[in-house]
Amino acid sequence: MFNRIYLIYLILCLSIGIGTAQECSLSISGRVIDEHSQLPLSFVNVIVQELAEGNSTNDDGEYSFKTLCPGEYHLIFSHIGCDPIQMHIHLDHDTIIDVFLEHTPVSLDNIVIHGHTRNLNNQPNLSLNRQVIEDNTNENLSALLENETGVQILRNGSGIAKPVVHGMYGNRLTILNNGIAQSGQQWGNGHSPEIDPLSADKITVLKGVNAIEYGGGNLGGAILVEPNKISREPHLHGQVNYAYETNGRGHNLNARVEKFSPVLAWRINSTIKNYGDKKSADYFLNNTGLEELNFAVQLEKAWNNRLLLDFYASTFNTKLGVLRGSQVGNLSDLETALTRDVPFYTDEEFSYEIEAPKQEVSHHLLKLKAKYFIDDHQYMQLVLAGQNNVRREFDVRRSGRSDIPAMSLDQYTMNAELKYFKEFGENWELQIGNQNIFIDNTNNPETGILPLIPDYLSWETGVYTTLTKQHERINFNLGMRYDFEYQDVVTITNTEPRKIARYENNFHNAGGVAGLKYDLSHTQSLSFQSGVAMRNPAINELYSNGLHQGVSGIEEGDTELNKEISFKSTLDYKWLPNARFSFNTLMYFQKFNDYIFLNPQEEIRLTIRGAFPVFSYEQTDAHIYGLDISTQYM
Repeated sequence: MFNRIYLIYLILCLSIGIGTAQECSLSISGRVIDEHSQLPLSFVNVIVQELAEGNSTNDDGEYSFKTLCPGEYHLIFSHIGCDPIQMHIHLDHDTIIDVFLEHTPVSLDNIVIHGHTRNLNNQPNLSLNRQVIEDNTNENLSALLENETGVQILRNGSGIAKPVVHGMYGNRLTILNNGIAQSGQQWGNGHSPEIDPLSADKITVLKGVNAIEYGGGNLGGAILVEPNKISREPHLHGQVNYAYETNGRGHNLNARVEKFSPVLAWRINSTIKNYGDKKSADYFLNNTGLEELNFAVQLEKAWNNRLLLDFYASTFNTKLGVLRGSQVGNLSDLETALTRDVPFYTDEEFSYEIEAPKQEVSHHLLKLKAKYFIDDHQYMQLVLAGQNNVRREFDVRRSGRSDIPAMSLDQYTMNAELKYFKEFGENWELQIGNQNIFIDNTNNPETGILPLIPDYLSWETGVYTTLTKQHERINFNLGMRYDFEYQDVVTITNTEPRKIARYENNFHNAGGVAGLKYDLSHTQSLSFQSGVAMRNPAINELYSNGLHQGVSGIEEGDTELNKEISFKSTLDYKWLPNARFSFNTLMYFQKFNDYIFLNPQEEIRLTIRGAFPVFSYEQTDAHIYGLDISTQYM
């Protein structure tokens, strides 16, 4: 009896040992390849999360993990200058996985659509990935782009900045928040884009002329702020980022949670920022703090891999202090302020308190996108979106009225877009689209002050088409666009006696672009693009009339302004000899007929709100040209 039990026990032990040996004999291997150059990438970190083990790819881009047991694993592929890739696999047999990594600062010519790779019109561009965004948690959108080639920044106070691309900003630079053109009070230099960069995974700057899909009047100046698709990962994932900045004693907290499910994939993102007074070497700059609270939710659902639905909602809320010493009460104080070594109203003690002058801004966005794949080579896409921008600007006002805003604006925007894309023939691509934007901008009467910007309604519709052809080493693309805008404006005259004046404007704008890219070799390419576009005067350029508190200046529009006509050409050379080195140079020339600009006048005007310089919108012909050079060695 004892021998029989011992024999059964021995057989069970051998069976377990054999089973264990069999189960933990699986492997994962493959190669990591640079998506642009198609060359193998060495020194790529590959980590198996569950085992807390990792290794690096060799000179041929190869990696391998052996003696793995069946089960669920997460693999992370990371490399300097690339977006890290995480993938989930259910391992039940030996598996080979080849991975393509993209060097975002070098090239962003490819985007993925339904398993196919198409060229994004060969636009000269640059991009920041999620890692760069997380490493700069304390920065706003403009500051994140400040050190990128071809991008400058226009600062107007703590936390107030605008990106400038090849000399274009404001009305001439389109910023897209998750595919929707950001609509707000972007007409002022004292206003920042109301977008939380931490809600995005990629920020792309388009510097060529081929961004015709994103608007007709900017000839390629566009910034795309985009979250990635939710990865097909069945487990709950999240992360928290915190940054502290000594100057201003600023706290920055961001949290993100996401989960994929065939029923519904979801992602939630939230950011909180709190800063106090900034400090110079010897004193604190009074009233230069900021507060920010942002939230975004992203939902995705797919049916039979043909119909894809995306829902996105975000809210951005900020309070910005304006340096107290920037607002003066009379001409003598203004002259003194311009020559003082130390500004008025500095402080020896730090404070988080924000008082007038200040800005309080909220921006809310709702977006629904439906994409239907007719077959593997064509799809239809419908996008509907709504935006609400609320801006309050507060002056230091007499008789305890500083809590009453000096400017109070509500703007409602509706966006609708229909797009058709088709691949046909031998490497032909066709895209046709229609975009419609309706804006209702209203001044709230609570200010008791004549508004700087009048009440207006605007309706804009545009149609565009792009055609791309790839033939061996040559890529050719052509784009055309037509836009119509109707404006219904109600304003108050600046002559005595005051009267209500109404303007109805109809603007017709057309434009076209053409581009040619030639691959000199497997590692070099040369691209040339040229185009023409029109831009009608914006509301602020036509009808501004009064004090713009955000820049402490009086702005005056001109109702007789003509539309701008712009011609732009770019020549771009790229060299990527290997995965470690890159070189890129871009020359551009842009000519404007009737360029609209804000011209300082020889007048300092004294008002009951203080003494302020006067600026007027005028027109002239202008040339803008330059050279971008960037190189990278890893």
